[in-house]
Order: sequence, then C-alpha cells, then structure tokens
Amino acid sequence: MKTPDTMVSNITPALRSWMAAQQAAGFGAPEVMQGLINAGWSEAVIAYLSAPPSDLNAATAPMAPGPTPLPKAMPWPVHAGERLSLDAGDCQVQTVLVGQQPPLVVFDDFLSDEECRALIELAAPRMSRSLTVDLQTGGEASHQSRTSQGMFFERGESELVSRIEARIAHLLGWPVQNGEGLQVLRYGPGAEYLPHFDYFDPAAPGTPAILQRGGQRLATLIMYLHEPEAGGATVFPDAALSVSPKRGSAVFFNYSRPHPDSRSLHGGAPVLSGEKWIATKWLREREFS
Repeated sequence: MKTPDTMVSNITPALRSWMAAQQAAGFGAPEVMQGLINAGWSEAVIAYLSAPPSDLNAATAPMAPGPTPLPKAMPWPVHAGERLSLDAGDCQVQTVLVGQQPPLVVFDDFLSDEECRALIELAAPRMSRSLTVDLQTGGEASHQSRTSQGMFFERGESELVSRIEARIAHLLGWPVQNGEGLQVLRYGPGAEYLPHFDYFDPAAPGTPAILQRGGQRLATLIMYLHEPEAGGATVFPDAALSVSPKRGSAVFFNYSRPHPDSRSLHGGAPVLSGEKWIATKWLREREFS
C-alpha cells in the first residue's frame, strides 16, 4: 500500500503545474483525474488526484511567470503541413499528423528497421536506471516518475549515430552541434514516465548551471525503435493526443517558451505488455558541450 507521502512524491513538478493550470481554466479535480485515467497513468497519481479539491489546490503551485523569451528561430520541418513527404537529407520521411498546440509533427519512415535494431544492439550493454535532470542542483538524479532504463551516445560517436543526427539536423533545420547526445531508453512492463516538460524551469536554482552548456531546450524528437505489445503511448494531455509507439516512426514537438502555456506537457504511458525502446534527441539554443 502506498502512503500519501509516496503518492505526492510520484507527482512531477510539471504535472503539478499542469494540474494548477487546468484548475485555473475551470476544470475540477474529478475532470483532471479522469483525463489521466484515460491516458493510463499510475494508480498513485490517480489516488492523489482523488484527494479533496482543497488538498489538490494546496499541492499545485504553478511555475513562475515571465520566463526568458526564446529565439524567434525554432527547429521545425520545412513544408510540414504542406507536403506528405519531407526531405530528410539521406531519405524521405512521411508526415502522418501536424498539430498546433503544441507545434507537433508525427513522422513515418524516420528510421529503417535495420537502424532500429542496430541502435538497440549498441545501446543494450550500456543500459542503467534512467535519471532526470535535478533542477535544484543542475545535476542528475533518479526519480519515481521515471521507471525506464537508458543510456546516452556521444554526439557523432559512430557512423550510425552521425547519420541519424545529420538526418535530424537536415529535416528540422537545426545544427547538429546544437543537439544533445542521442538517448536510448527501454521501458519494460509497467514502466512509464509521468507527465513532464522537457525545458528547464527558469525559476529553479539549478537552471543557470544547466543553461551554460548550450542554453535552453527548444524541441524534442522521440523515435520509436521497438513497439510493445500493448501500452506505452506518448501522451500530450493539453492536446488530448496519444501517439502510438510504432517502430521506425517519430514524434517531434517544440516549445516556444519555457512555461506551461507552451502546452508541451507530455509523458510515456505505462507499458502493459512487451517492451518499448525509444531514442530521444533534445535540441538546444546554442552549441551543446
């Protein structure tokens, strides 16, 4: 049995902020809870959201307003929404879906079956418990909200990694050097990543140290390497969107400012059966070092 304190620790700061925003928009705790139940989030979150409205209000403090504006130029695939097939340099990728809030594109044929298998084979021996960025210190730490295993490739570490990084840069119009190293993640049965934002909270004490390595994160690309038998969708609560983890496909989204109103809250729903493998690329304002 999970205690109330354990349930609270399972709520990410981003999820708290999103909950507060939903309440400010007039949605009550039961509606917020039902939305997360529909998305397949863990029982701990559901139980916590079942608390009386006064408790929910006390636990949901929104992020500080007025974040530093981001540059006008943003990573984005040219002709997305105009053409079904887009130029990725060494191949053509197919546009499946284009969204506006947040700016989002789902691609088919981003990676070949061979590339998916090769990334998994290279990453598998180096997997360990996934960490999250600690915004209090600027370092990394494990957290109950993220129950996957993962590893990072160095940028340009191999021919395969370089090829995929060049494809991303060509498609999204963003320099290779402005990307973090490619991260590969494995989600086994029951593993999930609760709703969160990928940008760094400007109000957090550890953020200035993080930004020294390349500025703010501007965008995320999630590539699906292996699809589970059931579950594991990438869910965007503000967009009421669920992206199925189809092998070789990818979902890209950017966030115009580091604030919940970017509507970029997202998470990985629990894997119900089988394994999900993904590769994630985060893009920064400047050269990442």
